[in-house]
Amino acid sequence: MIELYTWGTPNGRKVSIMLEECGLPYRVHPIDIGKGDQFASGFLAINPNSKIPAIIDTDGPGGQPLSLFESGAILIYLAEKTGCLLPSDPRGRAQTVQWLMFQMGAIGPMFGQTHHFRKFAPEPVPYAIERYSKETRRLYGVLEARLGEADYLAGDYSIADIATYPWVTRADWQGIELAQFPRVSHWAAGIAARAAVQRGMAVPG
Repeated sequence: MIELYTWGTPNGRKVSIMLEECGLPYRVHPIDIGKGDQFASGFLAINPNSKIPAIIDTDGPGGQPLSLFESGAILIYLAEKTGCLLPSDPRGRAQTVQWLMFQMGAIGPMFGQTHHFRKFAPEPVPYAIERYSKETRRLYGVLEARLGEADYLAGDYSIADIATYPWVTRADWQGIELAQFPRVSHWAAGIAARAAVQRGMAVPG
């Protein structure tokens, strides 16, 4: 059993989608970040960085429980545990990890800042809005170019797509019209049609 500590954010939904795709049994523990649940001592024992998602695999390596945080690390761990959505050949694995790290190092941080300054900042900060919105648009251009070369970010559907898709679903928060990026729009529509993705996106419910 996977104990999943999560909330309805792009980062949280990465892991619930992965669990659904791989068919692993899991139990959801909602961590309401709007109420500060992520700072409670019980959750800090699982993730000292006070961020969702986090998991406890009650049947971890050697049959011992394993606690894990950071969504990218969780995706890799679950992929290796199940043999699901991470190629075993060195070239395919490297490509998949590369695009996963692109999401972790660029799309997540930049899109997240765009969300903050466009929707949640207590007062407008024009420089920040322009800076992060411009970078977000550039990153959509990177995705668009890549998806002109392959159906999915690493060639085949993988954890790289699972990591990126939930962020793209909030294009309106970013001031992005997906119609301006037709390949990204087509890719996102195909992923959205997957039953496992639909179930994962509904977590925590």
